Amino acid sequence: MVEILSAHEARRIALAAQGFGRPRPAQPGKRHLLSTIEALGVVQIDSVNVVSRSHYLPFFSRLGPYDRAVLEDLAWGRKPALAEYWAHEASLTPLATHPLLRWRMQDARDGAGVWKNVASFLRSHADFIDEALRAVDQRGPLAASDLELGAKGAGGWWGWSEGKRAMECLFWTGRLTTATRRGAFERVYDLPERVLPKAIHETPTPERGEACRGLLKIAARAMGVATERDLRDYFRLNLADAREGVAALAAEGALLPVNVKGWDQPAYLWPEARRPRAIKTAALLSPFDNLIWFRERAERLFDVRVRLEIYTPAHKRIHGYYVLPFLQNEQITARVDLKADRKTGRLLVLAAHAERHADTETPGALAAELALMARWLGLRAVEVRSVGDLAPAVGLAVGSHAEGGSTGL
Repeated sequence: MVEILSAHEARRIALAAQGFGRPRPAQPGKRHLLSTIEALGVVQIDSVNVVSRSHYLPFFSRLGPYDRAVLEDLAWGRKPALAEYWAHEASLTPLATHPLLRWRMQDARDGAGVWKNVASFLRSHADFIDEALRAVDQRGPLAASDLELGAKGAGGWWGWSEGKRAMECLFWTGRLTTATRRGAFERVYDLPERVLPKAIHETPTPERGEACRGLLKIAARAMGVATERDLRDYFRLNLADAREGVAALAAEGALLPVNVKGWDQPAYLWPEARRPRAIKTAALLSPFDNLIWFRERAERLFDVRVRLEIYTPAHKRIHGYYVLPFLQNEQITARVDLKADRKTGRLLVLAAHAERHADTETPGALAAELALMARWLGLRAVEVRSVGDLAPAVGLAVGSHAEGGSTGL
C-alpha cells in the first residue's frame, strides 16, 4: 500500500533533508561546508551582490557565520573540491557530480533543446573558437577580457562581448571549465584536465539514462519527499529523461511512492529520509536557496507565494528588490528586503513584511538573525526602515524607536 503523509510530515521531511533543524556548529569549517553541499547536491551561483552573492547564503542559513574564504578555496582554490557547471542554473556541485553532467555538455555541442544557439555559434565561429582554445592552452587560465585586442568591438580577433560568448560556449560544452574567479566575480577559464582532479577527469562518461538517474537520486535525497516535477526541476532535466528515470528508480525501490495530503500530484519519498517530529530553526533564505527556488514547491510546502522581484519594475514590486524569506521553525513567517550598505557599515532592512504564519516571536527571532548576518558580513549595525507591516516590531526588536533607526552590533 502507498503510504500517506500529512502536509506537516512532508514539510518536516523536506526541511530536514535540506539541513535544517540541527544545531549550528560553534565554528563552521571546511568539513561542515562540504557536508552541506553534499546534502544539497548543488548550490546555485548568482552574481547579484546587494546583500551577498547568493552561493554564500545557503551555507550561512544552515551553518551560521563561517569564513567565506574557505568556500572560495573549496570552489576556486588550487585544489578545488567543488566543480562549476550548469547544473540547476550556473552552480557549484561536488566534484563527483561533474561526470553526471557530461550529457548536457554533449547536448550543448549538438545544439539539442535549449542549446541550439550555442552549437550555432560554435559552427559559425569555428576559427574564432580554435583561437580561444589555443590561447588558453598556450597562455594558461584566461578570462574573456584577457582576449581583447584593440578597441572593444573592433576588428581583429574580437571585441569583449564576442570573446565572452566564445568562452561561455566552450564552458557549456565542457571544453573549458572555471579555474577561478577574480575581481568583480569574473570567471577565469582553463582546460578541464588542468583544473579537475585526474580521478574525476578520467572517470568514464556514464550513459545518459544512468547519469539522469544519478542526478535524480541526488535530488531525491536533497528534497526528502518530492513530486516528479520537483525532482525534474532540481537539475533542470527534460520531461522524458525525468519521467523515465523516476519510473526506473521507483521500480527498483530507490524511490518510494507516497501520497501527501493536500498535494495534487503523486510524490516520492527518499527511503533514508529523516522524519523529525519537529523542526527548530531560524534562517534567512537566499531568493535562490534550494528550499524555495522551485516556486511551485515552495508554495505547496509553506502556503506562501515566493516571488523573485529583481526583474520586476520598481513601481510594481510588492516586497522589494532583494527579498529574503525568513524561515522560523517550520514556516516562512516573514520576508525582508535587504541591502548591505558597505560604505556605512549597515545592513539595511528596506522593508519587512509578515506572512500569515507570523507570531509574537517572529520580530525577535528575525532581529536576532539579522544581527547575526550583519556581523557575518562585517557590518556594524542593522537599520530598519519603516516600510512593511512588520517593520515597526522588527525595528523595536533591534533596538530602534525612531523611524529608520538602527542598533549597533
